[in-house]
Amino acid sequence: MTTLIAYKSDPVRGAVWHDIFSREAPDLRLVDWAPEGEAAQARFLVAWTPPEDLLRAMPGLEALFCIGAGIDHLPVAALPPAVTVVRMVDPDLTASMVEYVTMAVLALHRDLPFYRTEQAAGRWTPRAVRPAAMRRVGIMGLGVLGQAAARAVAGFGFPVRGWSATPKDLAGIETFAGDAALGDFLAGTDILVCLLPLTSATRGLLDRRLFDRLPDGASLVNAGRGGHVVEADLLAALDGGRLGGAILDVLAAEPAPADHPLLSHPRVMVTPHVASATQPAGAARQVIQGVRAHLRGEPIPHAIDRGQGY
Repeated sequence: MTTLIAYKSDPVRGAVWHDIFSREAPDLRLVDWAPEGEAAQARFLVAWTPPEDLLRAMPGLEALFCIGAGIDHLPVAALPPAVTVVRMVDPDLTASMVEYVTMAVLALHRDLPFYRTEQAAGRWTPRAVRPAAMRRVGIMGLGVLGQAAARAVAGFGFPVRGWSATPKDLAGIETFAGDAALGDFLAGTDILVCLLPLTSATRGLLDRRLFDRLPDGASLVNAGRGGHVVEADLLAALDGGRLGGAILDVLAAEPAPADHPLLSHPRVMVTPHVASATQPAGAARQVIQGVRAHLRGEPIPHAIDRGQGY
């Protein structure tokens, strides 16, 4: 009997998914989502935004595969425990996030936001060049993305430290865990990188109190979620000189309104949520692997822990 997997996402990328499934998994049938079609009978769903009232729309659902790494937007609490929720962990997604974090750290280290503003004003204002060894990088979130980014940044000679909710052990990286260690982690961080999942515990974590625990003139990279940052506190920290700059890939409201103060701030660079992206071929193969594991009665790789929220 053929196993149905419903696909609800971008149709252009979906063409790649259909090609991978037809060539590499003829025993599995990928069907595009339609509320009245056979997709409603599928046991598995691949989506970024699931159908409304998901259990009514797909009463036989056994697993929901998120098309991205973050699952904070999904209605996880409304799903029964029997429905497995799976996040995307794709080598291409990891590689693109590593590229972005490396770019952002180097840009802040070499004062690119400052030079961009000076260039626009027609000024020639060189600053002293500091060795990477004198700039401490701290990464919040040591999952797959955070660990890969930490290793890459350390390769440029930056002293790198990492903070996570639970203890992690990474060769060559000084690690901190839990609320009790957060202050020590922040006090030794000149460029703070946020790669945390967005949960009830991390929403609004990047606020005035946190910024005040960083060294004067520290900078921020946020490639996590806009909900991590209290934007009014970030603006105040930048305007008051507490923070020297920020590179943000995410904002609280996306797309941001044209008059958003962070878009025009002279010490801020904003990109439109493009730090990393799932590549369709690799993502399709991960779902095939996960579905086959489930059909064998095995755990699906990268299923979330509902207690932790990621």
